[in-house]
Amino acid sequence: MLQRINDPVLQVPDQEFDRALRPRTLNEFIGQNHLKQLLDISIKAAKLRKEPLDHVLFYGPPGLGKTTLASIIAREMGVNITVSSGPVMEKPGDLAGILTNLQRHEVFFIDEIHRLSHVIEEYIYPAIEDFEMEIILDSGPSARTLKIDIEPFTLIGATTRAGLLTPPLRDRFGIVLRLDYYDQESIQRIIQRSARILDVKADEEGIFEMASRSRGTPRIANRLLRRVRDFAQIMGDGTITRDIACEALEMLQVDHAGLDEMDKRILLTIMENYRGGPVGIKTLATAIGEDAGTIEEIFEPYLVQQGFLDRSPQGRRATHKAYKHLGITPTDTQIDIF
Repeated sequence: MLQRINDPVLQVPDQEFDRALRPRTLNEFIGQNHLKQLLDISIKAAKLRKEPLDHVLFYGPPGLGKTTLASIIAREMGVNITVSSGPVMEKPGDLAGILTNLQRHEVFFIDEIHRLSHVIEEYIYPAIEDFEMEIILDSGPSARTLKIDIEPFTLIGATTRAGLLTPPLRDRFGIVLRLDYYDQESIQRIIQRSARILDVKADEEGIFEMASRSRGTPRIANRLLRRVRDFAQIMGDGTITRDIACEALEMLQVDHAGLDEMDKRILLTIMENYRGGPVGIKTLATAIGEDAGTIEEIFEPYLVQQGFLDRSPQGRRATHKAYKHLGITPTDTQIDIF
């Protein structure tokens, strides 16, 4: 898949830029107020008892701040954080090497935790419950187990697909939190903060225009700010106004609802090839040349939330709002469905 301007997944060219803009404390973190309040209470209580924080699971669409919150938790607890991801840990020895090096109350963050192998999961259970690991030495008749004690630690898992987590793993997290898309006001405040850090001049209307097309996702908002900043410096006087923002975003093919060419391609394929739907996810993925998992994880959540796409057991269906947005008149049969 080609890189999209409003792809919520972190892209390699944006990594350094993204790190520079990440908030470092709960007070700096904008939005998700209920979640922040719960974390603040849990962290203060754990520190008061001099215990590690309960294991935490973050789930929700990409780009909403799961990795950032994991780093903030470690910083608020005053401990180090070790970062890994589900696909990277292939052997029990990989996990043992990480866990045995953790110091007391430190944080171990696993991104894409739903992609852990079943073998690694079995080794994690005693580690997060009893803070010990059992390693099998040798093989055959001479095989024996070795118990290794581990310092009490906090496991933080992040996933965009909570449904793929096995129930035994999910049930072992004491704090389970869902991150939702941000509201317009929160995204505007995030862009204002990023603009101050980057020393970018932007008026309220320019910020509003960028925020309204950011799909409720801070990562996309910051990426749009970066691109519009370049446009303002070359095509204007360096200040992001509403006109500058509109021109830049039109050039980037991001419309006023935050939809890009791939979003429109999905909706148009359903409308034109399958009479508005329903159409199965695998059939749709084949028609547009994209992976079914990517459509479900990246594209669909926002389209469904905004009312452009209806997802049902029968398949995907374009809504009346999608027809209206794209300026297409539904057929008589489709009008009856609506």
